[in-house]
Amino acid sequence: MSAERFFNWAYDKRAKMVKKQVDGENVHPQEIFLAFTTHTPTIITNGSAGLNGSVKGIGFLPKKEHIEAILEIYMSHIATADEPHYADRGLKILFQYMWSLEAKDTIDFSILGTLELAKSHTWTNLHENKSATLLFYEPPIISFEVRTVAEIHRDGLYHKFLNAQHDMFHHPNPSSWENRPAYIFKIVEIYDNSATKNGFGTPIFP
Repeated sequence: MSAERFFNWAYDKRAKMVKKQVDGENVHPQEIFLAFTTHTPTIITNGSAGLNGSVKGIGFLPKKEHIEAILEIYMSHIATADEPHYADRGLKILFQYMWSLEAKDTIDFSILGTLELAKSHTWTNLHENKSATLLFYEPPIISFEVRTVAEIHRDGLYHKFLNAQHDMFHHPNPSSWENRPAYIFKIVEIYDNSATKNGFGTPIFP
């Protein structure tokens, strides 16, 4: 079994959609919504806040040796927040350094990252129990279950990078970053839960 079918879906499908948007293609909203499922799993945690599922935007990160150089480029863009077409310019930079064919070799496919914006059930549970399952679903049949161990970053390189990456497209607010912790999910196991002959809980990693 190969985890490639998860990475092809989770990374390559999203990359193709971002390229269409950067190229200015007229994409039907339904196609955008389906492709967005590669970015929004339900994060399942357990602790004193109860067994919980929370949908969060999530994504792969560059390998650590590339992050500082990319972060410098991000920060230069964020400094132009008051100039026209900020989001469009940001998306082009994100595509170049995260989603282009050249960028793929720099991506660390062993981890996924996101920001904590609510500090509610997930926040409480991950302080007590670092195990988390990321459940991806694209209607009508595609589903992957990614079991992970989580890290909480309140500062440092991953924290700054994920906050900057979020603000590359959204209007930036660096003053809020100290209140937006980051999660790094280290992938331990992957299961294909799709309703296909190769799915129904088939382990594909390790």
